[in-house]
Amino acid sequence: MPSVITIAAMIASVWLLAIALKTIPVGTGYAVWTGIGAVGTAILGIVLFAEPATAARLACIGLIVAGIVGLKVV
Repeated sequence: MPSVITIAAMIASVWLLAIALKTIPVGTGYAVWTGIGAVGTAILGIVLFAEPATAARLACIGLIVAGIVGLKVV
């Protein structure tokens, strides 16, 4: 069952990216898409797997989020 959910989520993710790319530039869309994945993975690692939430790690996550917001605003 987890594999089926993962595959469905991957298909939905690519489909939603394709819809978003109709209105925003490809570079921005892809950067936002991968940034959300990177931040989400890092946060899940901290929450689910008790990975260390050091100040440097959280600052780097914040920088990724700031970059995503900056790309969307510009």
